[in-house]
Amino acid sequence: MGKGQDLYKKAKTMIPGGTMLLSKRPEQLLPENWPSYFSKSKGCRVWDLDGNEYIDCSMMGIGTNTLGYANPAVDEAVMKVVRDGNLTTLNCPEEVYLAEKLLEMNPWAGGVRYTRGGGEANSVCVRIARAFTGKDKIAICGYHGWHDWYVSVNLGENDALAGHLLPGIPTGGVPRGLRGTAIPFHYNNFEELEAIVDGNPDLGIIKMEVCRNFGPENDFLQKVRNLATERGIVLIFDECTSGFRETFGGLFLKYGVEPDMAVFSKTMGNGYAICAVVGRKDIMDAAQGSWISSTFWTERIGPTAALATLAEMERVKSWETITRLGLENKRRWQALADKYGLEIEQWGIPALAGYTFKSPNHLAYKTYITQEMLKKGFLAGNSMYTCIAHTPDIIDHYFEELDKIFADIRDFEDGRDVMKALDGPVCQSGFKRLN
Repeated sequence: MGKGQDLYKKAKTMIPGGTMLLSKRPEQLLPENWPSYFSKSKGCRVWDLDGNEYIDCSMMGIGTNTLGYANPAVDEAVMKVVRDGNLTTLNCPEEVYLAEKLLEMNPWAGGVRYTRGGGEANSVCVRIARAFTGKDKIAICGYHGWHDWYVSVNLGENDALAGHLLPGIPTGGVPRGLRGTAIPFHYNNFEELEAIVDGNPDLGIIKMEVCRNFGPENDFLQKVRNLATERGIVLIFDECTSGFRETFGGLFLKYGVEPDMAVFSKTMGNGYAICAVVGRKDIMDAAQGSWISSTFWTERIGPTAALATLAEMERVKSWETITRLGLENKRRWQALADKYGLEIEQWGIPALAGYTFKSPNHLAYKTYITQEMLKKGFLAGNSMYTCIAHTPDIIDHYFEELDKIFADIRDFEDGRDVMKALDGPVCQSGFKRLN
């Protein structure tokens, strides 16, 4: 891979962990052979440092670019404010315009606060909710970032967060005194959540993803809503990942259950850093009794990008396109599996979908897919985050190449050694310390 791998080797000597995001580590994708760095991008195409062009049928900026990379409408708005000035002693008016838009979209809400990263937005909403309720404990379900309040779950039970997206999350540096302040519960297990609430009178918050890999059963979300209302608990929906993918706004709109607070990130700025915490006015006003402040939360690019992104989403109805593409991907992945007699388990909402082979060699197969698709000019693995730039021709080409790889995996299942077909190590799964 030339320049990309060379630069990554250098990065690991200076940047602990190699890069700032676990999901972008080459070890998670194709160890020793991943391009690692990009020089430019457009639509769903990415160019590496050696000038090689790839079609991104992988994670599209880790789920940020549903309108495609370098979307003209968004970039034009951003470039104007770059030329006019991004950050001054005065505030940018766009933060007010964006608040108006978000409250118009969420009439149940009455206040908005901004951050630049999803993890800090989750921390902000927890701080505000704790300030409002005066209670420390929080019940959580799903993935909510890297901050102490969340990772403290793993202080109470070894690797308790393994069931919430990432196994192996370490607790180094997290104060032991936080043990027991965040209590995990499993999605669709209302009785478990009810028992947690009953056993913890000092619990003031339920924080959860609306769904990640599968949807609610037996009226689960409405039961959670009713429980929170009855007990005076603040219900927070983390829509950092799911927002604007199946609906124009939060995924909770699909199920007709409103939260007390919601967190939006990822797609809202189409690759530019902007996150929003939206909540009931009485709850959000509690922010004034807590210290929540940061210089770069007042910069201009993020809110400008969000306003342009929301306008473009509305214009093209992007959530309908990416959901339709995702549903078709799921159908075609299953068709390939059936064609070659392979067992797969599918997961994720359509626009964030993927599959896992039901085999002890599933990680080796994932690595082989990434390796072989890369040779054909695709960034790809066992998932695809769809965007509006994924045209029918691109998707057809992707499946034509994937068909050949599924045929190889059939051979591996029949006895051919997959390890001899790999050009490097098997990819990692979850958190692992790098050498």
